[in-house]
Amino acid sequence: MKGLKKIALITAMAAAPFAANAELQAMNDTAMGDVTGQAGVTIELETKVSIGQFKYTDEGSFAVNDIVLGGAGVTAIGAGAGFGDLLDQLKVDIDIADDGDAVIHVGTLDGNPIDWGLKVGSMQLLAGNTGTDSTTLISNLSGFGMLAQLDIKVDTATDHLNLVAAFDVQNMNFDVDFLGVGVRGLKITGAGADANAMAMYTANGYDVAAMTPQQQAVFTTFANANLDVYKGTGLGASTAVDVLRIDVNNIFMDVSVASIEIGGASIGSVALDNVAVTNTKLAVYGH
Repeated sequence: MKGLKKIALITAMAAAPFAANAELQAMNDTAMGDVTGQAGVTIELETKVSIGQFKYTDEGSFAVNDIVLGGAGVTAIGAGAGFGDLLDQLKVDIDIADDGDAVIHVGTLDGNPIDWGLKVGSMQLLAGNTGTDSTTLISNLSGFGMLAQLDIKVDTATDHLNLVAAFDVQNMNFDVDFLGVGVRGLKITGAGADANAMAMYTANGYDVAAMTPQQQAVFTTFANANLDVYKGTGLGASTAVDVLRIDVNNIFMDVSVASIEIGGASIGSVALDNVAVTNTKLAVYGH
């Protein structure tokens, strides 16, 4: 009881200056309905992030070392192309719709796509938590590209998080050490606006002709991804419940690799045209 008395005294002291100047009155539902705030919140951002190591440990460990995320200029090729090393010109708009849905839009301050760059020193499998025995999966990863669209919506009716993104990878290089393979000049772009690509969009429910010219340019130039993330059940005959579900509604893109190297020598290039990943579902849970 003494503790409660002290809390009451402190509360009264804190409220005294306000009580001296105005009488507080309870608001009824009608008055509350007349109170409105701003339309939303806008956050402007520029950043560069470095992480020495990310490690996931079960019985053994998976470690990602020397991570750098920023503008395209964090990579040597991006810097040579004139990009800076800051992930900048970002504008994040956060709104709550009338139905309670959270709507997050990542745009730009200057209207141009956002350049991004990523470097990773290595990805390793480690025995236990000490790394006495280890296998390097990937090393010397370096790549950059553009982000043209990122929209996130949390739907209160379905409890789904929907993510829509338009992006490209302009140049990525890495080594797959345990296989002795090198990948040079990986590019991921949009599927384009040719007849075959347009037929692919239409077959999957997208009317590109009905889009604005700007929307058409983003949709055809950049790789497009539409995902739903939510809590659900397992797939097929699985009895798992309360799992992390990731439903890939669609991914449209073209993929090319300038050179695949084995033993330091190129064995050729690879190109994939009009790639459509649709109706793909993942259920993720512990075991």
